[in-house]
Amino acid sequence: MVRIRLSRLGRPHRPFYRINAVDSRVKRDGAVLENLGWYDPCAEKTKQFELNSERIKHWLEHGAQPSETLMDLFAKHNLVDAAAWGKTMEKRIEAKKKASAAKAAAGADKKDTKK
Repeated sequence: MVRIRLSRLGRPHRPFYRINAVDSRVKRDGAVLENLGWYDPCAEKTKQFELNSERIKHWLEHGAQPSETLMDLFAKHNLVDAAAWGKTMEKRIEAKKKASAAKAAAGADKKDTKK
């Protein structure tokens, strides 16, 4: 499966990322299928990133799965449906809350049985 994800460049405490289409089995900074843009979180808001929207749409149409960070960025720039992505994130947050509550309850049960 093809993933669209970030590969980190730059020096310590000054990150710079490239947006790449890669095989999902490749490590973070490994072999790249195609470079789709860049992202500089330390730059001014107007010069923070550059996206090749045509190629990104092409990869998304052919089944590439972007990382959560890139889905947020793509939603902000209308490359994906922002409302659908927001609902997906809400479901994930609720699932994490339920899992943590269940874990806390299981931990409380173990403490009760040890007494």
